[in-house]
Amino acid sequence: MASEFNKTVSTRYHMYNSLFLNLPYTGIYRTGTLLPLLQQACETGFEKGKDPLSIIKKFFADFTPQASREEQFNLLFNLIQYVERQVVLFDSIEDAAFDEINDLHGKGTLSALMLRAQSEGVEEALRQKLEDFSVRVVLTAHPTQFYPGSVLAIINDLELAIRENRLEDINLLLRQLGKTAFINKEKPTPFDEAASLSWFLENVFYPVIPGIVHKIMTGLSVKLEEWNNFDLIKIGFWPGGDRDGNPFVTHETTIQVAQHLQETLLKCYHRDLRWLKRRLTFKGVDHIIARAESKVYPIAYGNGYGEIYHHPDELLNDLFEAREVLINDHRGLFLELLDSFILKVKIFGFYFASMDIRQDSRKHAQVWEACLAKLQSKNKKLKNFDKLSEREKIDTILSLNFKPASLKFDDDFVTELIESISVIGQIQEQNGVEGCHRYVISNCQSALDVIRVYQLAKLILGKEEELTLDIVPLFETIEDLANCESVMKTLYSIPEYREHLERRGKKQTIMLGFSDGTKDGGYLRANWSIFKAKENLTRIAREEGFIAVFFDGRGGPPARGGGNTHDFYASLGDTIEDKEVQITIQGQTISSNFGKAVSCRYNLEQLLSAGIENSVFQTLDPLQEKEKALLDSLADEGHQAYRELKQHPKFVPYLEKITPLVYFGDTNIGSRPVKRNSGSLKFEDLRAIPFVSSWAQMKQNIPGFYGVGAAIRELKSQGKLRELKILFKESLFFRTLLSNSMMSLTKSYYPATAYLAKDKDFGEFWKKMHNEYKLSREMILEVSGLTELMENTPVNRDSVKLRERIVLPLITVQQYALQNLRDLEDRDKPFEKHLRKLVLRCMFGIINAARNSA
Repeated sequence: MASEFNKTVSTRYHMYNSLFLNLPYTGIYRTGTLLPLLQQACETGFEKGKDPLSIIKKFFADFTPQASREEQFNLLFNLIQYVERQVVLFDSIEDAAFDEINDLHGKGTLSALMLRAQSEGVEEALRQKLEDFSVRVVLTAHPTQFYPGSVLAIINDLELAIRENRLEDINLLLRQLGKTAFINKEKPTPFDEAASLSWFLENVFYPVIPGIVHKIMTGLSVKLEEWNNFDLIKIGFWPGGDRDGNPFVTHETTIQVAQHLQETLLKCYHRDLRWLKRRLTFKGVDHIIARAESKVYPIAYGNGYGEIYHHPDELLNDLFEAREVLINDHRGLFLELLDSFILKVKIFGFYFASMDIRQDSRKHAQVWEACLAKLQSKNKKLKNFDKLSEREKIDTILSLNFKPASLKFDDDFVTELIESISVIGQIQEQNGVEGCHRYVISNCQSALDVIRVYQLAKLILGKEEELTLDIVPLFETIEDLANCESVMKTLYSIPEYREHLERRGKKQTIMLGFSDGTKDGGYLRANWSIFKAKENLTRIAREEGFIAVFFDGRGGPPARGGGNTHDFYASLGDTIEDKEVQITIQGQTISSNFGKAVSCRYNLEQLLSAGIENSVFQTLDPLQEKEKALLDSLADEGHQAYRELKQHPKFVPYLEKITPLVYFGDTNIGSRPVKRNSGSLKFEDLRAIPFVSSWAQMKQNIPGFYGVGAAIRELKSQGKLRELKILFKESLFFRTLLSNSMMSLTKSYYPATAYLAKDKDFGEFWKKMHNEYKLSREMILEVSGLTELMENTPVNRDSVKLRERIVLPLITVQQYALQNLRDLEDRDKPFEKHLRKLVLRCMFGIINAARNSA
C-alpha cells in the first residue's frame, strides 16, 4: 500500500506542485523559484544542528543579498502563502485518491461485515444487533478549521478535477487559489460557525446516511416497511448550544441555529420533492407530491405564507399515501425514488441534527444560589442550605416548586441561563423533541451537579412528571474519572431521578472527556482511566437496571482521543456497554474525515462496524486481571512522569513565553476564547485545543506521548518487557494506544527547537522533554517489534511524512520569528508587528497540514 500511496498521491503532488510553483503571480514571480531552495536550506540546516534564526539569515544572504529588511519580510509572507496553498493541493490530491489508497470493501466496511456475517452464519445476530444499535457523530465548533468557505469550495472543485485528471481546470483552480484569501478578517460568530458546518450536513451527511441505511437494508433483505431503526446513524450539533466558556452564545443564538438547521433540511426536502414531481407524474400520485412540495416550501424558505406541515409524520402520511397508489395503480414505477426520500424523512425528521446544550456545573450552582436567595423570604429552611449534606441539598432542591422565570434577578447571566433552558422547549416544539434533547454538564463532580440541572429543567420545561431531556454528566479530569462511579451510584439511588430514567428508555448518557483528561493526567493515564471508568459505569448501570451510553469527547489528534477510532471501539470488550457509539468530531477532522461523500461513508461504516463486531462475532478476548494490572502500572508510571513535567516551575512559563499559545486568540478561526477565565495564565483555565495545538506548533507534541517511554522503561526494569510485548501482540486496546502515540511521535520534530537546549531559562526543561521523546520512541519500537514508527500503517506514515516535509519552511519561519521576538534587537524593533504576524500566519499552514492538529 505504501507504493500505492507514492503512485497515487506523492507522484501526483510533485507533478502538480511543479505546475503550481511556476504560476505567474504579479509581484511574487520569484517566490515559486525560492521556495524549494528554502526547503533545502531548512533540511540541510537542521541536519547540521543550526537554529532557525541562522537558517533564515543564511537563506537571505545566499539568495536575496540586496534585499531590504522590509523586502525580506514580504518574501517570507509570500513563501508562507505558497506553502499554505501547497497544503491545500496535497489535501485535494489525497482526497481524490481516497478510494485508491483505502479499501472501500475491506476491514471495517459494511460490505466486509455483512459478507463475514453470511459466511459465519450469524446474519440473524447481526440483524438483531442493528435493531437498536446507534452511532451518533456530534459536530462541534471547536476552532481548528482554518479554511474560510471560499477556500473550502475551491478544495472541493480541485479534488474533483484531480480525480478526473482535468489538467486545464486544475491549472485554473490553482491560479484561483493563489489569489483567494485564506484568512478570516474577523472572528466568526457562533451562528457563522453553525452555518459553516451546515454545508457538510446538506452536501455530505444528507445523501450519505440514508445511503448507508439502505445498503444495510438491502444486504439483510429488509423492506422499508419492516425497518424500524432510523436512529442507526444520527448527527449531533454543538454550535449555538455549547455555552461552556463561550460568552458569545446566547439563547437567541440557540433558537437562530435551530431554525437554520430546520430550514437547511427542508430546502433539501424541497429539492427532492421537485425531483420527484418530475418523475411521479401519474394519476393519483402527482397531486400528492405537488401538495407535499407546496407545504414544505414555506418552512424551507421562511416566508410564512401558505399551508405547512407541523410535524414530519404529516409529511410521511402523504408520502405513504402516494406510495400505496404507486404500488397498486402504477406497478411501483419509480418506487425506489420515493422510498429513498421517505427514508430521509424518517432519519432526519424536521431537525436535521440534534443540538446539545452544554454549560459548566459551576454556572448552575450560581443560578441556584440566586434562586435560593430569592426564595428564602418565603422558606426559612433555605437559609441554612449551605450547611446541609449533599443528599440533604438534593432532597431540598427536588422539593421546591416555583417558576424560575418569574423571579427578578440582578445578575443578567442568571436570567440568560434560565432563558437558555427555556429555549429547549421552543426548539422541541419547532423541530421536534429530537431537535434538542440533551444537556451536557461540563466539570461535573457530584450528583448534586446533575440534580441542579434536572430540577431546573423540570421547573422550566416539565409537563406534569415528564421531562423530555437527557441530563449528561461530563467527567474530564483524572480525579473526576476516578469519582464518577460514586457520583452515578448516588444518582441511581434517587427515586425521582430513577423514575426520570425509566421514562427516558432506561438509558443514562455519560460523556467522558479525552482532551482535558490528557491535559490533566497525561496520555497513558487519561486513556486507561477512561477505559476503567467505562467498565465501572457499565457494571453499576447494569446492576441498577439501566443502560450506560458513553459519549466520547474526542478531538482529532491522539492527544485528544483521536487517532484510529475504528480500532479503539473494536478493542472494547463486553465489560463496556456498546449499545451506542457517540463521539465528537472537530475542526478539520470534519472536513478531512467527513468532508466528501466517499470518506464520510467509509468513516461512518468504520464506526458502525467497530461498534457491532464484538457483539456479533465475539472474537475479542476481554482483558484479564493480570493484563489490567500491567496497564495499571504502566498508567501510574506514565502519570508520575507527566505530573513531574506539569509541576515543573518552567511548564506554564514555557507555554506562555516560548510556544505560540498567546497567539491563538488572534487567529480569527473560532468564537471561543483561548482560556476559560480572564487574568493571568493558569494551567487549569487552559482550553485543551490551544494547549495541545501549542505543543503541535513547536513540533513537540507532549500530550500525545509524554510518559510513555518512562513508563515502559520502568516496567522493563521490573522484568516485565516480555509481558508488554505479549500484550501489544494480543490486545487491540494496547496496540491502538501505542499506535496512536506513534503518530504523535512521528509528527514531532525536535531539531526545529534544539536551539532551546542552550537557553539559560528553559534549556534544562527542553532537554527533559527531548529526552522523553527519544526514550518513548525507543521503548515503543522495542515493545512493538517495529523497526520504525508507524511501520504497521504505511499509508498514514507516508502521508504524515510528506505533510511534515511540506510545512518544514513554515515551522522554521515561525521559530525564526519567535526567536526574534524573545530577544528583539534594535534593528528589528520597528518590525515587531511583522514578526508577530509571521508567527500567526505560520500557524494556519502548520495546523492545516496536520489535519488533526497534532
